[in-house]
Amino acid sequence: MARIVFGSYFVRYPQGGMMSHVLQYLVGLQRLGHEVYFVEKADPGTCFDPVANVMSDDCSRGIAAAALLLSRFGLGDRWCFVDVSGTYHGIDRVGIERIFSDADVFIDMGTHGAWLDESQSSGLRVLIDGEPGFNQIRMEAGELDPDGGYDAYVTNGRNVGTSSSPAPTAGREWLHSYHPVVIDMFEARPPTSDPMFTTVMNWASHGRIEYEGRMYYQKDVEFEKFLDLPRKVGRRMEVAVSGSDVPRDKLRGAGWSVRDGRRTTITFDSFVDYLRRSTGEFSVAKHVFVALQTGWFSDRSAAYLALGRPVVMQETGFSAHLPTGEGLFAVGSLDEAASAIDTICTRPRRHSEAARSIAVEYLDARKVLSSLLLELGVGSGPSG
Repeated sequence: MARIVFGSYFVRYPQGGMMSHVLQYLVGLQRLGHEVYFVEKADPGTCFDPVANVMSDDCSRGIAAAALLLSRFGLGDRWCFVDVSGTYHGIDRVGIERIFSDADVFIDMGTHGAWLDESQSSGLRVLIDGEPGFNQIRMEAGELDPDGGYDAYVTNGRNVGTSSSPAPTAGREWLHSYHPVVIDMFEARPPTSDPMFTTVMNWASHGRIEYEGRMYYQKDVEFEKFLDLPRKVGRRMEVAVSGSDVPRDKLRGAGWSVRDGRRTTITFDSFVDYLRRSTGEFSVAKHVFVALQTGWFSDRSAAYLALGRPVVMQETGFSAHLPTGEGLFAVGSLDEAASAIDTICTRPRRHSEAARSIAVEYLDARKVLSSLLLELGVGSGPSG
């Protein structure tokens, strides 16, 4: 058994999809028999209240949501959050510093180096990159990890560092691992009788970024390629979308049903319920992932698959690493997306079962995290 400290973006943004993303790692590592702790720190103005829809220094709603969810999965006494005033919530300062001093590994997935001082005495410091291409460009520019503070680097972009992607490596050697999914968190049920394809998305979660004279963008740019999909397939297509400058009227005019992404997935349970009520997912990817063919695959799409909901996702190069054609489809054009959706609707049960099988075989947290820890030299521990 290893002592693992895991840092990410959780309390500061207590939306269902983000909480699910982090929870898969925490519970997955715990289920492997490891002693797991979660840590996070706030910067000024970085705490989001999903009910009031405001950013501020007030972390009370995020702390309450995180504490409740972590307790539900046996991690109620295994977390520490430091607010902008320096007050420690959950484990106190002395306690968390002691835990860091004996930790076998510190995994950072979104703290932007906030815990590097405390983790100096930990056995291994690992950075997990979930924004392949984007983060490597930032590293090249010295905006992220300028001092190379980690012992190992892991990316969700399975093509980064290979001939399949022109994404920079920023001088790091990248290990590869898709985001895990804890299968039994997502009960697979028969597909719905009324076909509806959905996704949960942020219209533009970051600004554009430049690399070697070329600009790279977000999902807003890629969505235009598939704007006419509802008319093409004649089926209900829905986006639960968040962010500023969302062209809601334009989307509705093209036949999309549009929901407020924040309100629809305000908790972990509402996030899972929304996915489950879908026939499957249709999703574009961020322009930077597509243009650089990073091989990125979505943790949200992994949850759809685990629920037995087939996924039609814009190709980022992930088809070289995950099976496609049944339950999962990689598409590069409007026609390909329409064909995939029609194929799923012809045999929904078959594609539902195939989706679940892909999650179990390729994305199950037990397999993904065991493999990653072994590659890091940490060891997987008992699998129970």
